[in-house]
Amino acid sequence: MPMKSTPKRLLTMFVAASFAFGAVDIASATAATPKKKAVASKKVTKSKPVAKTTKKTVVAQKTLRDKSMRRVSYAPALAHAATLDDGVTPRLASSAVAIIDQATGDVLYEKNAKAVVPIASITKLMTAMVALDAQPSMSETLSISDADVDMLKGTHSRLAVGTQLTREEMLRLALMSSENRAASALSRHYPGGREAFITAMNAKARSLGLTETHFLDPTGLTAHNVSSARDLVKLVSAAHQYPLIREFSTSEEYEVALKGGRAHTFRNTNALVRNDDWTIGLSKTGYISEAGRCLVMQAWFNNKPTIIVLLDSMGKLTRIGDAQRIKRWIESVASTGNNTITVKS
Repeated sequence: MPMKSTPKRLLTMFVAASFAFGAVDIASATAATPKKKAVASKKVTKSKPVAKTTKKTVVAQKTLRDKSMRRVSYAPALAHAATLDDGVTPRLASSAVAIIDQATGDVLYEKNAKAVVPIASITKLMTAMVALDAQPSMSETLSISDADVDMLKGTHSRLAVGTQLTREEMLRLALMSSENRAASALSRHYPGGREAFITAMNAKARSLGLTETHFLDPTGLTAHNVSSARDLVKLVSAAHQYPLIREFSTSEEYEVALKGGRAHTFRNTNALVRNDDWTIGLSKTGYISEAGRCLVMQAWFNNKPTIIVLLDSMGKLTRIGDAQRIKRWIESVASTGNNTITVKS
Protein backbone atom coordinates (compact mmCIF):
# COMPACT_ATOMS: atom_id res chain seq x y z
CA MET A 1 0.00 0.00 0.00
CA PRO A 2 1.59 3.37 -0.96
CA MET A 3 2.73 5.64 1.86
CA LYS A 4 0.56 8.70 2.39
CA SER A 5 2.29 12.06 1.80
CA THR A 6 1.57 13.96 4.99
CA PRO A 7 2.25 17.74 5.13
CA LYS A 8 5.25 17.04 7.38
CA ARG A 9 6.65 14.49 4.91
CA LEU A 10 6.15 16.85 1.97
CA LEU A 11 7.97 19.63 3.83
CA THR A 12 10.90 17.29 4.57
CA MET A 13 11.09 16.23 0.91
CA PHE A 14 11.04 19.87 -0.23
CA VAL A 15 13.84 20.94 2.13
CA ALA A 16 16.01 17.98 1.08
CA ALA A 17 15.46 18.77 -2.59
CA SER A 18 16.33 22.45 -2.14
CA PHE A 19 19.94 21.68 -1.17
CA ALA A 20 21.14 20.44 -4.60
CA PHE A 21 24.18 22.42 -5.68
CA GLY A 22 27.57 21.65 -7.33
CA ALA A 23 31.18 21.99 -5.97
CA VAL A 24 34.48 23.91 -5.49
CA ASP A 25 38.02 23.56 -4.10
CA ILE A 26 39.44 25.40 -1.06
CA ALA A 27 43.24 25.57 -0.94
CA SER A 28 44.91 27.10 2.10
CA ALA A 29 47.41 29.94 2.09
CA THR A 30 49.50 31.25 4.96
CA ALA A 31 49.33 35.02 5.40
CA ALA A 32 49.44 37.45 8.32
CA THR A 33 46.13 38.99 9.35
CA PRO A 34 46.26 42.79 9.10
CA LYS A 35 45.86 44.87 12.21
CA LYS A 36 42.41 46.15 13.02
CA LYS A 37 41.86 49.50 11.30
CA ALA A 38 41.24 52.71 13.15
CA VAL A 39 37.93 54.53 12.68
CA ALA A 40 38.56 57.34 10.20
CA SER A 41 35.89 59.65 11.52
CA LYS A 42 36.69 62.74 13.49
CA LYS A 43 33.52 62.25 15.49
CA VAL A 44 31.83 58.92 16.11
CA THR A 45 28.05 58.87 16.21
CA LYS A 46 25.48 56.13 16.60
CA SER A 47 24.32 54.45 13.44
CA LYS A 48 20.62 54.38 12.72
CA PRO A 49 18.98 50.95 12.86
CA VAL A 50 18.84 49.20 9.52
CA ALA A 51 15.35 49.46 8.07
CA LYS A 52 13.45 46.22 7.78
CA THR A 53 12.53 45.04 4.33
CA THR A 54 9.57 42.96 3.27
CA LYS A 55 10.21 39.41 2.14
CA LYS A 56 9.88 38.86 -1.58
CA THR A 57 9.49 35.66 -3.47
CA VAL A 58 12.82 34.59 -4.96
CA VAL A 59 12.23 33.52 -8.55
CA ALA A 60 13.86 30.15 -9.21
CA GLN A 61 15.12 31.10 -12.62
CA LYS A 62 17.18 34.11 -11.54
CA THR A 63 18.11 36.42 -14.37
CA LEU A 64 21.05 38.66 -15.22
CA ARG A 65 21.54 41.62 -17.49
CA ASP A 66 23.63 41.76 -20.65
CA LYS A 67 25.28 44.77 -22.29
CA SER A 68 22.08 45.83 -24.03
CA MET A 69 20.27 45.77 -20.66
CA ARG A 70 17.93 42.93 -21.65
CA ARG A 71 17.09 40.37 -18.99
CA VAL A 72 18.75 37.05 -19.83
CA SER A 73 17.95 33.76 -18.08
CA TYR A 74 20.85 31.86 -16.50
CA ALA A 75 18.70 29.17 -14.93
CA PRO A 76 20.75 26.27 -16.41
CA ALA A 77 23.89 27.65 -14.81
CA LEU A 78 22.31 27.63 -11.37
CA ALA A 79 22.49 23.84 -11.39
CA HIS A 80 26.28 24.14 -11.23
CA ALA A 81 26.62 26.15 -8.03
CA ALA A 82 29.03 24.87 -5.39
CA THR A 83 28.42 22.40 -2.56
CA LEU A 84 30.52 20.69 0.09
CA ASP A 85 30.83 16.94 0.36
CA ASP A 86 29.35 17.11 3.86
CA GLY A 87 26.28 18.99 2.63
CA VAL A 88 27.21 22.34 4.21
CA THR A 89 26.36 24.69 1.35
CA PRO A 90 26.34 28.49 1.06
CA ARG A 91 22.84 29.24 -0.17
CA LEU A 92 23.60 32.48 -2.02
CA ALA A 93 20.89 34.64 -3.54
CA SER A 94 23.19 36.93 -5.55
CA SER A 95 22.94 36.21 -9.28
CA ALA A 96 26.67 36.25 -10.01
CA VAL A 97 29.31 35.25 -7.45
CA ALA A 98 33.06 34.73 -7.29
CA ILE A 99 35.02 33.77 -4.17
CA ILE A 100 38.79 33.49 -4.53
CA ASP A 101 41.66 32.66 -2.19
CA GLN A 102 43.73 35.80 -2.75
CA ALA A 103 46.99 34.23 -1.63
CA THR A 104 46.85 31.28 -4.05
CA GLY A 105 44.37 32.39 -6.71
CA ASP A 106 42.34 29.21 -6.11
CA VAL A 107 38.63 29.41 -6.90
CA LEU A 108 36.55 28.62 -3.82
CA TYR A 109 33.16 29.24 -5.41
CA GLU A 110 31.79 30.55 -8.69
CA LYS A 111 28.27 31.13 -9.94
CA ASN A 112 27.60 32.82 -13.28
CA ALA A 113 31.07 34.33 -12.90
CA LYS A 114 31.50 34.95 -16.65
CA ALA A 115 28.23 36.85 -17.11
CA VAL A 116 28.83 40.45 -18.22
CA VAL A 117 26.53 42.71 -16.19
CA PRO A 118 26.23 46.33 -15.01
CA ILE A 119 28.40 46.97 -11.92
CA ALA A 120 27.08 50.32 -10.63
CA SER A 121 29.36 51.99 -8.07
CA ILE A 122 31.87 49.14 -8.00
CA THR A 123 33.13 51.40 -10.83
CA LYS A 124 34.56 53.76 -8.20
CA LEU A 125 37.40 51.35 -7.43
CA MET A 126 38.68 51.96 -10.96
CA THR A 127 37.97 55.68 -10.57
CA ALA A 128 40.13 55.75 -7.45
CA MET A 129 43.01 53.87 -9.09
CA VAL A 130 43.07 56.14 -12.15
CA ALA A 131 42.87 59.26 -9.98
CA LEU A 132 45.80 58.06 -7.85
CA ASP A 133 47.87 56.87 -10.80
CA ALA A 134 48.17 60.48 -11.94
CA GLN A 135 49.99 61.19 -8.64
CA PRO A 136 48.11 64.45 -8.01
CA SER A 137 48.32 66.67 -4.95
CA MET A 138 45.94 65.17 -2.41
CA SER A 139 45.68 68.51 -0.61
CA GLU A 140 44.52 70.42 -3.70
CA THR A 141 41.04 71.90 -3.30
CA LEU A 142 38.42 70.62 -5.76
CA SER A 143 34.98 72.14 -6.29
CA ILE A 144 31.62 70.53 -7.03
CA SER A 145 30.11 72.09 -10.16
CA ASP A 146 26.89 71.73 -12.17
CA ALA A 147 28.74 69.20 -14.33
CA ASP A 148 28.85 66.83 -11.32
CA VAL A 149 25.07 66.80 -10.78
CA ASP A 150 23.46 63.47 -11.72
CA MET A 151 21.13 64.16 -14.63
CA LEU A 152 20.77 60.45 -15.50
CA LYS A 153 19.27 58.92 -12.35
CA GLY A 154 18.53 62.07 -10.36
CA THR A 155 20.34 60.77 -7.27
CA HIS A 156 20.61 62.98 -4.18
CA SER A 157 23.89 64.30 -2.79
CA ARG A 158 24.83 66.34 0.24
CA LEU A 159 27.69 67.85 -1.76
CA ALA A 160 25.92 70.94 -3.05
CA VAL A 161 27.20 72.78 -6.10
CA GLY A 162 29.97 75.07 -4.87
CA THR A 163 31.18 72.67 -2.16
CA GLN A 164 34.97 72.71 -1.86
CA LEU A 165 36.92 69.77 -0.45
CA THR A 166 40.45 68.50 -0.86
CA ARG A 167 41.14 65.78 -3.39
CA GLU A 168 41.80 63.42 -0.48
CA GLU A 169 38.36 64.13 1.01
CA MET A 170 36.68 63.70 -2.36
CA LEU A 171 38.39 60.33 -2.79
CA ARG A 172 37.41 59.22 0.71
CA LEU A 173 33.75 60.12 0.22
CA ALA A 174 33.64 58.49 -3.21
CA LEU A 175 34.95 55.20 -1.80
CA MET A 176 33.40 55.17 1.68
CA SER A 177 29.99 56.73 1.05
CA SER A 178 29.86 56.15 -2.73
CA GLU A 179 29.42 59.90 -3.32
CA ASN A 180 28.74 60.29 -7.03
CA ARG A 181 29.51 63.99 -7.18
CA ALA A 182 32.86 63.40 -5.48
CA ALA A 183 33.77 60.74 -8.06
CA SER A 184 32.65 63.04 -10.86
CA ALA A 185 34.76 65.91 -9.51
CA LEU A 186 37.82 63.65 -9.38
CA SER A 187 37.39 62.86 -13.07
CA ARG A 188 36.92 66.52 -14.08
CA HIS A 189 40.11 67.56 -12.28
CA TYR A 190 42.16 64.90 -14.10
CA PRO A 191 44.75 66.03 -16.69
CA GLY A 192 42.75 66.35 -19.91
CA GLY A 193 39.41 66.34 -18.13
CA ARG A 194 36.69 63.71 -17.89
CA GLU A 195 37.07 62.35 -21.41
CA ALA A 196 40.75 61.64 -20.81
CA PHE A 197 39.85 60.13 -17.45
CA ILE A 198 37.40 57.61 -18.96
CA THR A 199 39.95 56.72 -21.63
CA ALA A 200 42.45 56.06 -18.83
CA MET A 201 39.88 53.87 -17.00
CA ASN A 202 39.49 51.59 -20.02
CA ALA A 203 43.24 51.55 -20.66
CA LYS A 204 43.78 50.51 -17.03
CA ALA A 205 41.18 47.77 -17.44
CA ARG A 206 43.04 46.38 -20.45
CA SER A 207 46.38 46.52 -18.62
CA LEU A 208 44.88 44.46 -15.79
CA GLY A 209 43.54 41.85 -18.23
CA LEU A 210 39.90 42.78 -17.66
CA THR A 211 38.60 41.53 -20.99
CA GLU A 212 34.90 41.71 -20.03
CA THR A 213 35.01 45.19 -18.50
CA HIS A 214 34.14 48.56 -20.03
CA PHE A 215 33.49 52.03 -18.59
CA LEU A 216 31.54 55.02 -19.91
CA ASP A 217 31.54 57.16 -16.75
CA PRO A 218 33.44 57.46 -13.41
CA THR A 219 30.45 57.00 -11.07
CA GLY A 220 28.69 53.82 -12.19
CA LEU A 221 25.36 55.57 -12.65
CA THR A 222 25.21 54.37 -16.23
CA ALA A 223 24.23 50.76 -16.82
CA HIS A 224 26.81 50.62 -19.61
CA ASN A 225 29.63 50.30 -17.07
CA VAL A 226 29.88 46.51 -17.21
CA SER A 227 32.09 43.68 -16.02
CA SER A 228 31.97 40.05 -14.87
CA ALA A 229 32.51 38.58 -11.42
CA ARG A 230 35.78 37.02 -12.61
CA ASP A 231 37.05 40.36 -13.92
CA LEU A 232 36.06 42.10 -10.69
CA VAL A 233 38.20 39.68 -8.69
CA LYS A 234 41.18 41.05 -10.63
CA LEU A 235 39.95 44.62 -10.14
CA VAL A 236 39.63 44.16 -6.37
CA SER A 237 43.05 42.55 -6.17
CA ALA A 238 44.62 45.48 -8.07
CA ALA A 239 42.79 48.12 -6.00
CA HIS A 240 43.93 46.40 -2.82
CA GLN A 241 47.51 47.35 -3.71
CA TYR A 242 46.68 51.04 -3.04
CA PRO A 243 46.96 51.95 0.68
CA LEU A 244 44.53 54.89 0.40
CA ILE A 245 41.91 52.74 -1.29
CA ARG A 246 42.21 50.15 1.46
CA GLU A 247 41.93 52.82 4.15
CA PHE A 248 39.16 54.95 2.66
CA SER A 249 36.96 52.08 1.46
CA THR A 250 36.93 50.54 4.96
CA SER A 251 36.56 53.75 7.01
CA GLU A 252 33.49 53.52 9.20
CA GLU A 253 32.58 57.20 8.98
CA TYR A 254 34.05 60.63 8.38
CA GLU A 255 32.99 64.13 9.32
CA VAL A 256 33.57 67.08 7.01
CA ALA A 257 32.53 70.73 6.95
CA LEU A 258 30.45 71.34 3.85
CA LYS A 259 29.28 74.53 2.16
CA GLY A 260 28.26 77.01 4.84
CA GLY A 261 30.65 75.51 7.39
CA ARG A 262 28.19 73.00 8.87
CA ALA A 263 29.69 69.63 9.84
CA HIS A 264 28.22 66.52 8.20
CA THR A 265 28.97 62.89 9.05
CA PHE A 266 29.27 60.45 6.13
CA ARG A 267 29.12 56.71 6.79
CA ASN A 268 30.30 53.63 4.95
CA THR A 269 27.68 52.05 2.71
CA ASN A 270 28.83 48.57 3.84
CA ALA A 271 27.58 47.88 7.37
CA LEU A 272 30.04 44.99 7.74
CA VAL A 273 32.97 47.38 8.25
CA ARG A 274 31.36 48.25 11.60
CA ASN A 275 31.06 44.58 12.58
CA ASP A 276 33.83 43.42 14.94
CA ASP A 277 33.46 39.85 13.67
CA TRP A 278 34.87 40.93 10.32
CA THR A 279 38.38 41.93 9.25
CA ILE A 280 37.93 43.74 5.95
CA GLY A 281 40.84 45.02 3.87
CA LEU A 282 38.80 46.59 1.04
CA SER A 283 35.10 47.21 0.45
CA LYS A 284 32.80 48.70 -2.16
CA THR A 285 29.07 48.57 -2.63
CA GLY A 286 27.01 49.48 -5.67
CA TYR A 287 23.41 49.92 -6.74
CA ILE A 288 21.40 51.04 -9.72
CA SER A 289 18.18 49.35 -10.82
CA GLU A 290 19.86 47.65 -13.79
CA ALA A 291 22.67 46.21 -11.65
CA GLY A 292 20.81 45.28 -8.49
CA ARG A 293 22.64 45.37 -5.14
CA CYS A 294 26.36 44.65 -5.51
CA LEU A 295 29.21 44.14 -3.05
CA VAL A 296 32.91 43.40 -3.44
CA MET A 297 35.33 42.87 -0.56
CA GLN A 298 38.73 41.65 0.43
CA ALA A 299 38.27 40.00 3.82
CA TRP A 300 40.19 37.66 6.11
CA PHE A 301 38.87 34.25 7.18
CA ASN A 302 41.00 31.90 9.29
CA ASN A 303 43.99 34.25 8.78
CA LYS A 304 43.66 33.92 4.99
CA PRO A 305 42.86 36.74 2.53
CA THR A 306 39.74 36.14 0.45
CA ILE A 307 38.15 38.16 -2.36
CA ILE A 308 34.35 38.14 -2.55
CA VAL A 309 32.28 39.44 -5.47
CA LEU A 310 28.48 39.51 -5.18
CA LEU A 311 26.47 40.95 -8.08
CA ASP A 312 22.76 41.54 -8.64
CA SER A 313 21.43 40.76 -5.17
CA MET A 314 17.72 41.20 -4.53
CA GLY A 315 16.69 43.38 -1.61
CA LYS A 316 18.72 45.75 0.56
CA LEU A 317 20.01 43.08 2.95
CA THR A 318 20.64 40.15 0.60
CA ARG A 319 24.25 40.99 -0.26
CA ILE A 320 25.10 41.34 3.43
CA GLY A 321 23.31 38.06 4.16
CA ASP A 322 25.24 36.34 1.36
CA ALA A 323 28.53 37.66 2.74
CA GLN A 324 27.66 36.34 6.21
CA ARG A 325 26.79 32.93 4.73
CA ILE A 326 30.12 32.83 2.89
CA LYS A 327 31.99 33.62 6.11
CA ARG A 328 30.21 30.83 8.01
CA TRP A 329 30.75 28.42 5.11
CA ILE A 330 34.51 28.97 4.86
CA GLU A 331 34.95 28.86 8.64
CA SER A 332 32.90 25.67 8.88
CA VAL A 333 35.12 24.00 6.29
CA ALA A 334 38.23 24.94 8.27
CA SER A 335 36.69 23.65 11.50
CA THR A 336 36.05 20.21 9.98
CA GLY A 337 39.51 20.02 8.44
CA ASN A 338 37.89 19.36 5.03
CA ASN A 339 39.69 21.64 2.59
CA THR A 340 38.82 19.68 -0.56
CA ILE A 341 36.04 21.00 -2.73
CA THR A 342 35.69 20.60 -6.49
CA VAL A 343 34.59 23.23 -8.99
CA LYS A 344 31.84 22.30 -11.43
CA SER A 345 31.84 24.40 -14.59
